[in-house]
Amino acid sequence: MYNVLVVDDEPLICKGLSGLLTASGLDIGQIYTAYNGHEALDYVRMEEVDLLVTDIQMGEMNGIELMQQAKLIKPWVQTIIISAHETFQYAQMAIRLGAKDYLIKPLNSEQFLDSVRNALLKMDKPMPQGEEILARGAEHFRMEEPLPEYGERLNRLLSDLAEGDEEQRFAEAERLGLTGPYFSVIKIKLVIPDDKQQSGDRDRDACLFRYAALNIVNELLHQEWRAASFYTESLEIALILQWSETEYAEPNLNKINQLEMLGRSLHHHIHKYLGLRCTVGISQILKGTGFLSLLSRQADKAMLWGGEHGDHHVFYYGDFNWHNYSQDPSTEELTKQNNQIVESAKKYIEENYRQKGLTIHEVARNNHVSPNYLSYLFKKNTGYNLWEYVIKLRMEESKALILNTDLRRYEIAERVGYESPEHFSKIFKKYFGVSPTELKK
Repeated sequence: MYNVLVVDDEPLICKGLSGLLTASGLDIGQIYTAYNGHEALDYVRMEEVDLLVTDIQMGEMNGIELMQQAKLIKPWVQTIIISAHETFQYAQMAIRLGAKDYLIKPLNSEQFLDSVRNALLKMDKPMPQGEEILARGAEHFRMEEPLPEYGERLNRLLSDLAEGDEEQRFAEAERLGLTGPYFSVIKIKLVIPDDKQQSGDRDRDACLFRYAALNIVNELLHQEWRAASFYTESLEIALILQWSETEYAEPNLNKINQLEMLGRSLHHHIHKYLGLRCTVGISQILKGTGFLSLLSRQADKAMLWGGEHGDHHVFYYGDFNWHNYSQDPSTEELTKQNNQIVESAKKYIEENYRQKGLTIHEVARNNHVSPNYLSYLFKKNTGYNLWEYVIKLRMEESKALILNTDLRRYEIAERVGYESPEHFSKIFKKYFGVSPTELKK
């Protein structure tokens, strides 16, 4: 059964959509409702949510931002966007982020349920598992590998040894469909253990897995990104992503978060369907084809730290202060840098956990790292999920206020960072097992 989260700042709409889902006969378990993006993120963090249905205009955090942050937390969450305005720009952004549908209010009940049904069906869409790929073999797959010449030309653009001046490189990039002018490079290194390969022909097995992984990559990129995907000379999978001036200037879309969302989604799907670990390296975003070779080196360096972090798999080049070192930092230097990041994040949280609307993105931005990497480091160093630590501080203070003051529930909720007393009570009961009123008694 699937769990659905409905988000709208109009309680009547939340109630109406929840009622439709309850009576739909669809395979739905829990239906959660939230009245703003920050409440919704608490549900995404604390509950098993499969489908997010969200309004796009909700005050402080809109539906696009909510969708982006939800997918960074749980890459598998599917989304349906609803809006009172048929705005092409919002629809385009939603689709690029992987929204399954964009519906216009007032909603038609049948259309809404059809959209939910289609989203749930796509979650169930079967894909060959790793062992099945090997068992069925190449005869069941049309091995439409990227054209060798196409891959070679793209690899030359990523190489420092690329021939020709800047004008020639620009012309070659245009011929290959790379018009940019903003670019980023992602590289994926597959780890194929021996038990995933049959004893007969290991090269053939590795080829099948690479082929299957490339197909997963292309499926995720389909219609949502302007990108070229191909094999590198060392048989990794490379993606060159591009944005036009208009796309890059789009509001409400943090491009680095967008890249990390894609990186986590790539890792999740390759592991889910192929049973393989992989390391994903993400470069910065730079303007101009002349920087493609630099972006390629950045993606390589980001992947390099996969060996240092066996339990983490998606790395962004900008998370490492390379400029502080004359050569690649040692494990000890990297550990020291990471400890400083965590201590700084803890201090920032302890000073700001009462702030309404505090997000992991804000904590990460204050520490000049990505939310993905900060979350990983924080859990590794403290044993706490970063948001669990925020909730811990809020709940400990609210418990002390309940036991030692005569403040009302709404006053306590506001003091520890919650806009809604009802939402505060839900979090409190989940944390302590009793409601604020029961504790007071």
